[in-house]
Amino acid sequence: MSKYDFDLFVIGAGSGGVRAGRVAAQLGKKVAVAEESKPGGTCVVRGCVPKKYLVYGAEFGAAIRSSHKYGWSVDNVNFDWGSLRDSIQTEVNRLSGIYAGILERSGATLFSERAEFVDPHTVHLTTSGKEISAKNILISVGGRPWSPSIKGFEHAIDSDEAFLLGALPESILIVGGGYIASEFAGIFAGMGVKTIQAYRGDALLNGFDTDVRDMAGKHQKLLGIDTRFSLSPNEIKKTKGGYIVSFDDDTKIRTDLVFMATGRKPHTKDLGLENAGVKVDKNGAVIVDEYSRSSAKHIFAVGDVTNRVNLTPVAIREAMAFIQTLYGDTPTAYDHNDIASAVFTIPPIGVVGMTEAQARSEHGDKIKVYTTSFRPMKNILAEKEQRCFMKLITAGRKETVIGIHIVGDDSPEIIQALGICVKAGLTKLDFDRTCAVHPTIAEEIVTLKAHT
Repeated sequence: MSKYDFDLFVIGAGSGGVRAGRVAAQLGKKVAVAEESKPGGTCVVRGCVPKKYLVYGAEFGAAIRSSHKYGWSVDNVNFDWGSLRDSIQTEVNRLSGIYAGILERSGATLFSERAEFVDPHTVHLTTSGKEISAKNILISVGGRPWSPSIKGFEHAIDSDEAFLLGALPESILIVGGGYIASEFAGIFAGMGVKTIQAYRGDALLNGFDTDVRDMAGKHQKLLGIDTRFSLSPNEIKKTKGGYIVSFDDDTKIRTDLVFMATGRKPHTKDLGLENAGVKVDKNGAVIVDEYSRSSAKHIFAVGDVTNRVNLTPVAIREAMAFIQTLYGDTPTAYDHNDIASAVFTIPPIGVVGMTEAQARSEHGDKIKVYTTSFRPMKNILAEKEQRCFMKLITAGRKETVIGIHIVGDDSPEIIQALGICVKAGLTKLDFDRTCAVHPTIAEEIVTLKAHT
């Protein structure tokens, strides 16, 4: 009989934690999972799933306005924020219940409370007060919104709270220029809120390809978003009619609501990791090796808490590699290279592989860049100025495709398939030999000409 209560204890029931817990239980291991919020984690509860529903909601307004150019006549159009908000939360609760059911049907024990480390093999459940021991422990607590501690920062909301607003404001100031800030700016603008987006950098979406960043900025302005750059906030002051935000250059912006979207950090504060000998970096991320093993050999971590690649499908793949390493007698490291991803701005962005700057840094003059920019058919009749942009980057004599970047409708769907091409090491010739599907946006990727 084991001297431990469980073979595996998972802290956090997000996508990675649930996958690891379910599979371990199905392998016959005695498994427990603790979750302080709702099962499903960031993606299901307060991230990509409810956010994409908000994007859909924002897009419908523009589609209705454009529909008259296609012969439709729509009268008495109204938007009800409360109806959309509540519908989304109903779906979030349904999905969360599915995650809980998956664990229970697999034979895992689910504790709906926070777990903190007491020692390397013991956790304390903070609601019931129970102490539970485990042979191995997996940390998958994800991340949480982070905001700078400026004066009055408590007056601002973050992305967790944005899904649950009692009512839409007439105006909003979104501080930040990353994907969360840019996505929510599009959402609020699409729902008729006067939106200002202020960012300390000189272009949105730091880390993305320069051309993508430029196109994203243009599209935000076409949505009516007032984008402002080189601004860092230093105070939020509550007034009788709203808020005044002061910036480091003495700029002051009045608004009804302040939304801080300045980043996320691993949710490891007060987790008691020091009691277990688990080392973290300066941002609180659990330091792991290629097999997701922490500095304590029996404690592992997957997902956003490691701050490697913070995407839901990556957490799931890391979880499966963890299971294979711990219980499959086959140490497995997940390959984090060439992972396709999307940003759900309006229109969205899909990317995989290297940016042009990264490609030039690694391959020098051995790269070749192909680009195109055009107005999609749907936008022509609708008289919309939004454009689609595509960039394909190759390297070497064979012109191996090492990067693809798309801005435009359906780009997340397109980039999923193109991710296979980059991962497989296909060449520009392979693209050229592929017949186009006409008329589509996607056909442009196989007809690209060299950028001059």
